[in-house]
Amino acid sequence: MKLNIKAFALTSGTVWGAGMFFLTWWVMAFDGVSYEPTLIGGIYRGYTMSPLGSLIGLAWGFFDGLFGGLVFAWLYNKMITYIKTV
Repeated sequence: MKLNIKAFALTSGTVWGAGMFFLTWWVMAFDGVSYEPTLIGGIYRGYTMSPLGSLIGLAWGFFDGLFGGLVFAWLYNKMITYIKTV
């Protein structure tokens, strides 16, 4: 059974973006706002443990998850097609 590439990519982007958003607010609830560099901030430019950073993480996470989901679903469908022909 093949994956719907567009639906999988959109779902992956939504889940990853929402995860970044809620993770940021979770950390801020316990540790407070911090503008210090983080590991994720080194990957996602502009990301900090702040309310604005949560929105930046949401945007970066959405597009990162969208692209990752698209590549994963495309490769999955290619492998399934190859396996069925062998």
